[in-house]
Amino acid sequence: MTGRVEVGGMDENDASPVLPPDAALAMLMRKELLRLAAAEEELAVTEAARTPYWEACPESVTAHRVAARVLREDADRFLVSNALLRTAS
Repeated sequence: MTGRVEVGGMDENDASPVLPPDAALAMLMRKELLRLAAAEEELAVTEAARTPYWEACPESVTAHRVAARVLREDADRFLVSNALLRTAS
């Protein structure tokens, strides 16, 4: 084993990018954070859709949107750290 990890949903025979373990972990973490952010956005949309337009938006909708924004910001930090890892290797 070379200590490198393939990232993506591709077969071993496909020409997938091979990244150092730290970079691969950073990309997997970023992918998961973005998945969680999308789930938070979906919860916000679902809860907002159940609220009649004449009523105030529930605080939980705002909380889900804030959580999604924070998760995306954290995901962007992994993107920056991955870029730093690539330039260092």
